[in-house]
This record gives sequence, structure tokens and C-alpha cells, in this order.
Amino acid sequence: MTSYQLQYSNMCLISLSCGANQPVYGGAMSNQDAAVSTLDLRGLKCPMPLLKTKQKLNAMAAGEQLLVLTTDPGSQRDFSSYLQLSAHTLVESRVVEGEFHFLILRG
Repeated sequence: MTSYQLQYSNMCLISLSCGANQPVYGGAMSNQDAAVSTLDLRGLKCPMPLLKTKQKLNAMAAGEQLLVLTTDPGSQRDFSSYLQLSAHTLVESRVVEGEFHFLILRG
């Protein structure tokens, strides 16, 4: 599995929201790695971040990646519990300036 690291840059390694000081997930990606889709759920409260993430993952193909951005602190607990019981993989989880970022590999 590819190792991903959070980087801040004025340039996009993988097109997400491309802006100064915006988080950009990147790494040594091969042709087998899927592009990262972004789901911006900032401002939503429990249970909406988890429900909308589940809907989005259900619409994706296995092997695709999803970056979820939330501001709800309960998302950490909710996502951890859900992903342990699902076929999906939590690639990386970060807290960035009061936001919670989850990089998920669709199983």
C-alpha cells in the first residue's frame, strides 16, 4: 500500500481544493492508485458526516479513495467505529486547524 503524508503547498500534488495552505494528500503514487475524491462535510453535525460518507462510499468503486473533511469532533469516534466494521480502510486521519480529515480507501 502506498504511504501518504499530509503536505501544505501552493501547488496541488493531487487536485483537491488547490489553494495556499490547503491540505494536499500525496505520495509516491503509481498508475494503480486511484485519484482522491473530496467530500467536504464541514459544518455538519452528527450523524450527517458519517451518513453522507457512507452514501458516497457506496457510490464509489473498490480501490477508489475518498478524503472526508469534517468539523464535528464526534466524527473521530464515528469513523473509527464504522471503518473497523466495514470493508473500507482508513489510510490516514489528521486533525488540521480544528478540522478532521479522513483518507479512506473504498473496500
